[in-house]
Amino acid sequence: MVKRAFDIIVAASILVLLFPAYVLLVIPVRIFIGKQVIFRQLRPGRNCQPFFLYKFRTMNNSTGPDGSLLPDEQRLTSFGKFLRSTSLDELPELWNVLKGDMSLVGPRPLLMEYLPLYNEEQRRRHEVKPGITGWAQINGRNALSWEEKFKLDVWYVDNQSFWLDMKILWMTVKKVLAREGINAEGQATCEKFRGNSQ
Repeated sequence: MVKRAFDIIVAASILVLLFPAYVLLVIPVRIFIGKQVIFRQLRPGRNCQPFFLYKFRTMNNSTGPDGSLLPDEQRLTSFGKFLRSTSLDELPELWNVLKGDMSLVGPRPLLMEYLPLYNEEQRRRHEVKPGITGWAQINGRNALSWEEKFKLDVWYVDNQSFWLDMKILWMTVKKVLAREGINAEGQATCEKFRGNSQ
């Protein structure tokens, strides 16, 4: 209950304080990326229950000759890269926190298609609500391998506490300002998880 109350107070406060920035971002996103300003995608939450995640769009909808979407690195715009590097694309997720789909701190919500690819230990990351930031994010973010991320996520599940959340939030601010671990090496964002090699 303390975690939930803290989530609501902080998320609501940030939304109010940054509302002018939120409004100002809508215009360039619409101009440089496309009419659909908010990106909405189904993601697994606590106990793998699906919910719609909201973010500012960072990629356009450019397609190839066959009509399929181009690779991420070709659709990620310069302004989209700026949004990702500053984590401003994450601002709409505060609405997910207010709704109760997410927490400020927890394992990042990944793709629904990954659910059948986890092993039993990795699936434990879904024992808690997903978060805007988490233990994996302050310890390498997209520069980590999938196996390393999942180990850090499960460590958080086993060791979560209010004070750990405070540490993660503080370290997140430092990481965002330093713009560390935004992309996986050689990738526009991060490589898809394709299952365990074992």
